[in-house]
This record gives sequence, structure tokens and C-alpha cells, in this order.
Amino acid sequence: MRNNHPLDRGVTRYAKQIGTASRDTFFGEKDAGKLHNDNNMAQLRFEHLLNDDWTLGGGFQWLDGSLEGNAIEANGIADDGRTLGRNFNYRKLEWTDKDTQLNLTGHFSTGGLQHTLLTGIEYEDYDYKSIIQRSSGAVGAYPIDIFDPVYGQPRPALTRTPTHDKENLKTYAAFVQDQVALTERLKVLAGARFERFEHDYETYVPGGKNWQASDNAVTPRLGVTYDLTETLAIYADIARSFKPNTGASRVGGGFAPEKGKSYEMGVKWEALDHQLSVDAAIYQIEKRNVLTTDPVDSTFSVAAGEVRSRGFDLNVAGNLTPEWRVIGGYAYVDAEVTKDNVIRSGTRLMNIPQNSFSLLNVYEFQDGAFKGLGLGTGLKYVDERAGQTANTAFSMDSYTVVDLLGFYKVNEKVRLNLDVKNLFDRDYEEGAFGNVYAYPGAPRTVQVGISYTL
Repeated sequence: MRNNHPLDRGVTRYAKQIGTASRDTFFGEKDAGKLHNDNNMAQLRFEHLLNDDWTLGGGFQWLDGSLEGNAIEANGIADDGRTLGRNFNYRKLEWTDKDTQLNLTGHFSTGGLQHTLLTGIEYEDYDYKSIIQRSSGAVGAYPIDIFDPVYGQPRPALTRTPTHDKENLKTYAAFVQDQVALTERLKVLAGARFERFEHDYETYVPGGKNWQASDNAVTPRLGVTYDLTETLAIYADIARSFKPNTGASRVGGGFAPEKGKSYEMGVKWEALDHQLSVDAAIYQIEKRNVLTTDPVDSTFSVAAGEVRSRGFDLNVAGNLTPEWRVIGGYAYVDAEVTKDNVIRSGTRLMNIPQNSFSLLNVYEFQDGAFKGLGLGTGLKYVDERAGQTANTAFSMDSYTVVDLLGFYKVNEKVRLNLDVKNLFDRDYEEGAFGNVYAYPGAPRTVQVGISYTL
């Protein structure tokens, strides 16, 4: 996959700003150049039936990519609340990820109990190299008025190299999981995963620190499922997690691995003769060492001490009638910092709405003069969100977006599409990045397409 595009961070949300710029504002320069992104992937999968009960499977995946080019980013806002200091920069990022897996799945019985066993090994080798050169980082450098931008300033010189490094992360894992049918309705699951990582980091920035790190972990998982009826089941699950963190901190050195534990209880219902699935769950997830943007320098990350996310999910998908298809969901999430040396307990995690809802309705005519025609509406609501995981953070307002869709199946192979995104042209912010940026949602957009199935 190849693409070329300018870097557009959206709009800035500095505390001293006198307002938010229009979503159409671009605070870069049209002649700054584009970022060239190349991605390559190769994948090999196999599955071999050893006999009627045992299957051997596995695969290899290779990912290789790069991102190179010029861009312009923000330094800070002046005291007048509208003049943005900027830096011109050049970056070259390169990465390669090689992942190998081997799995064995088997079905057998012991003592009259039916078992489904899954076991396997994994190996991942990840390489990353980066260099970023920038012009001055002063608030008054390369200024532009965010409410009345005038373009065409001379491009400043690249005077500093804050990032020039490479890292390698190797991960080894072995796992085993057994699901046992204690009765026709009751199933229990137990599993464990052993994981080890080895992390090497080398920086070429003067005064920077090279380091090596490694760690091991065993993460268990327990679960139980009970079928109340043929279409209704309840379940509970508890698990631990472990993930190495990449990158280096602003002061040098790496990050401790992210560790967590999760609890979940839910119900699954297959309604309307299995045409409609309804899932509901309550959960709590606790994690340590979750990376978030460094409040001092947004080009680096810091590890939050302990965070917690708990809530409720409801999802619906399927057909109410042969013509009427729905996909919808509601989520309530309470996500906050629970313990940290800098961030206050109770601070909300960025970009996570407390309430969100979506519903897609599609009606497809099955016969008559309109056979092959489909019409639909989509509704999405997202609650207010924090733009930073910080003691003082900007917030993004709640929003509701309505979409329309239509299609016509000319025949079994050809399909015409007409979609209208953001029908009422709602001005909203979709998400935040780097403590100071907010990404505006796309304006009203009309898309026309044709697809052909071989």
C-alpha cells in the first residue's frame, strides 16, 4: 500500500487560545511537501488435519513499512491567544515486523468429559528506526495566525535532531488452553500464556541513553459458560495481560511493561430463530504502566501508574425481518487514573466517552419492482471526552452524526452505491492527539461507487 499526503494535525487546543479555529484551517504550508508512506505485507498460513480430532496450523507474517517526508507542527500559542509558533521538520521512520505462529488444536475425552485443547508457540521480531529533524521550537518561531492564516513564509532551517534512534523487540510466547464440557450445558475454560520479551534501544542523540531490558510473565485465564436454553447463554471470564512498551522516555530509559487484569460477565442471546444476536456484558479492566502523552513534551510518552476502565456493553446485530437488517450498540465506560505520582486519581483517560451509541438500519427490497434496492440510515452519538490524560485537560463536546446509504444490485456481480456521510454537516471533534491537537470530523460528504464481484 502506498500513499502520499500532507501531515494535518487538525486544530490546536492550547489553554491560552481565545477560541478554536475552523475545521477548514490548515496551519501548515502548502509547499512544505508530503509524507510518503509505503507498506508491504506478506502472509503464509497453513492448516493440516492430523486426524479427525487433531489439527496442526500456523503461519508467518512479514510487515515492512516506512514514512518519510517534510511536515509542519505546532510549538505553542503566543500570549495573544491566536498566533501559533510552528516548526518545520523532516522525518524518516522505518519498521519491520516478523511474526511466526504454530498451533495445535485437539478434541478428546477423559473420564467422560469432552475437552477442546488449544496450544501453541509464537515468536515476533520487531525492528524500528527513526530520525526526526526540526527547526526552532520557540513559541515565536515561524508564526501564523490560526484565525486568519497567511501562507508563504520562507522555510526555516533544520537546526536540531531531537529523535534519532533504533530499537529491536523480540517476543517469545507459549500457551495452552483447555475447554471442558462438564455437562451438556456447562463449559469451563482454563488457560495460561508464558511470555518473554527482550528489548534493545540505541540512540544517536548526544547525551542520550542506550539501554536493554527483558522480562517474563505468566498470564492465566479462567472462564465459564452456561447455556440456559438453546438460544440463551451466560458467561464469566477473568484474565491477566502483559505487553511490553516500546519507545523511550523524555529523560532517557525505557518503560516497564504494561500489566493488567480483567473481569467480565455477560449474556448472549440468539433471537428470532437465530436471525438476531444480542450480547450484553459488564466488565472491569485494571492496568499499570499504560503509555500516555508526556505533558511536558508531546513528542514523548510517559507511563501512567494505574488506570481502571469499567462499564457496560450492549450489541445487537442481525435481521428483524428478511428485508430489515440492524447493527447497533451502546457502551457506558468509566475510565480513569486510579494511582500515579503526578496525575490525580480520578482523572479521566483521553478520547474515551462515558456514553456512546450507534445504530445502522438497512432495508433491502426482496421482490417486486424495487428488488435489489437497499436504503439505510446510520446514527452515531458520542459523549463529551477529555482531550488529555492530565490534571488540567481540554474537553471535546458530545456530538451526533446521521448518515444515509443506498445501493442497488444490478445483478449478482455488480453493485452501485450512494452514501451521504454527516448528512446535517455537523461540526465536531472526533479525537485528540499529543495534548494539544483535536481532529475535526469530516464535513458532509457524498460518495458514489461501483463494485464488481468476481
